[in-house]
Amino acid sequence: MPRKVNYGIDYDDDYDVYEDDDYHNGDEYEYKNEERVIAPKQEVIKAGVWRCPICTYDNEDSMSECDICGVLRNPLVKFSGNSNRTAANFKRLSSLDMPSSEREKNILIESELGAEGPNSSSASLGRDGRSVVKGRETASDSGSKPEILNSSMSSVSLSSKSRTENANEDKDKSNLQYKPESWMMPDQAEGRLSQLNLAIVGHVDSGKSTLSGRLLHLLGRISQKEMHKYEKEAKQQGKGSFAYAWALDESAEERERGITMTVAVAFFNSKKYHVVLLDSPGHRDFVPNMISGATQADAAILVVDASVGSFEAGLDAIGGQTREHAQLIRSFGVDQIIVVVNKMDVVEYSQERFDMIKQKLGTFLRSCGFKDSSVLWIPVSAMENQNLVATPSDTRLFTWFHGPCLLDAIDSLQLPARDYSKPLLMPICDIIKSQSQGQVSACGKLETGAIRTGSKVLVMPSRVVATVRSMERDSQVCSIARAGDNVTVNLQGIEGNRVTAGGVLCHPDFLVHVANQLELKILVLDVTVPILIGSQLELHVHHAKEAARVVKILSLLDPKTGKVTKKSPRCILAKQNAVVEVVLQGSVCVEEYAKSRALGRVSLRSSGRTVAVGLVSQIMKTQD
Repeated sequence: MPRKVNYGIDYDDDYDVYEDDDYHNGDEYEYKNEERVIAPKQEVIKAGVWRCPICTYDNEDSMSECDICGVLRNPLVKFSGNSNRTAANFKRLSSLDMPSSEREKNILIESELGAEGPNSSSASLGRDGRSVVKGRETASDSGSKPEILNSSMSSVSLSSKSRTENANEDKDKSNLQYKPESWMMPDQAEGRLSQLNLAIVGHVDSGKSTLSGRLLHLLGRISQKEMHKYEKEAKQQGKGSFAYAWALDESAEERERGITMTVAVAFFNSKKYHVVLLDSPGHRDFVPNMISGATQADAAILVVDASVGSFEAGLDAIGGQTREHAQLIRSFGVDQIIVVVNKMDVVEYSQERFDMIKQKLGTFLRSCGFKDSSVLWIPVSAMENQNLVATPSDTRLFTWFHGPCLLDAIDSLQLPARDYSKPLLMPICDIIKSQSQGQVSACGKLETGAIRTGSKVLVMPSRVVATVRSMERDSQVCSIARAGDNVTVNLQGIEGNRVTAGGVLCHPDFLVHVANQLELKILVLDVTVPILIGSQLELHVHHAKEAARVVKILSLLDPKTGKVTKKSPRCILAKQNAVVEVVLQGSVCVEEYAKSRALGRVSLRSSGRTVAVGLVSQIMKTQD
């Protein structure tokens, strides 16, 4: 099972239409001048170490991003691409120069019939279903792709004389030529519960980790002895109310600061599903980690704080993470959401307060593209164990709320379709290296296809064939994993430095593309600073992220019809749909959205905020 992990929009017809007048006329993102720090100065503490400007963590000099919060070391760089349409010289705004040695080759991509594939991410579990997330290792060449187009790219096949040799021969091959074997299809006789990947998101201090810890304790995933240990440790540090949160926030930094910094992964069984919980950080500094973990979600729990002032802060246009998380989770293709109104005990289980939150937040969720029929509203108190796994016992709550408890609401969710019959795709979320055994393990969620012990897989972007030595799912050894499963794949026949987080495991005959120039269809969120040609952004796609520069704004699109309304605009304003070309600092593993949804969704961030979400519509340049 993948470990604790460190990250876009299903462009449904109704997502990009912001129809609500309340949302149109107010609540826009505002950028404070002091927050628009383009190039944080990095202080070198000692040789071989650089300090993160966000969390002040000292990282090794070889790391290109912070091991704790995932912030890029050099967010804005000078690109070597030659474009007549943009300024010639982009000054490097980082204190450390990292010369690029990569040469880009233009390859014409031919369009064929499209295919789709789910999202991915992963994390490995520790004892009793809880996991500890380690920092992601970034790949210098990781990729992202363009948006919805009725085309897909020709795949290439690999011929290799040895499983350790680099692939050196590509052949055009369509996914339609792929014929799955019988073992790849799920066997109902196995009697295994279907897996549901459930992301828990929301504003900081809304009680996400406490809710997760309490749920695990009630369902027997955390023993009473362990719970007593957490309570004792929390009281010793004067944080008695954090005991349940400590069941998932296990690092010293998280416990000292009292916030989740990485995505904790745990699991439990309900009546209907084997549920994998992805407890995401709520602080705005760690949104990249939230993106990396929550991209694998099949559904989401949005936790909001019912107390006066806290709910309003989460929905605020400036720094409100309830707002940003809801937009991001929708951009990942999640269309089912449970809104948990937590800390109802603080407001005396007031029905009026619950109805007000439901009305105000419901309006915003509709503007994001969530349908009322796909949103469940559950009032709970995690600290007082009200309405989590059973009907509430407090008369102040059960007298007016007659809906399901949280556990029953989870069982009412529907699983998305799994693509078992397509070639293997597993984006790599985390890497585990064992020097003693000379073994490297890749953690992730299978988006399409299946894998079993002894299979040959192609590791991208290094293009090296490796053999699956063994696999683990939920900390248990398994021989077969299929689409939707979170697994740790132990590889042999490959060096550790050839496997990187942000890469992809794929079928040796059906390669994913590695690209550094993409055409994207994007929806700009509530921003006050328009997107211009030359804008420097941070592009996130599955578990990869790269510094990106907008080199061309091709057109503006009508939000309802998708037709071009204006060609070559000078800028893109808030809530506008557009088609843009971006050039990346490095390369990423990516597919067009029409071929793979998991590898075709992107989000764009700047100055610590998500400014746009979108899809890869076309790959402009690939790399050999």
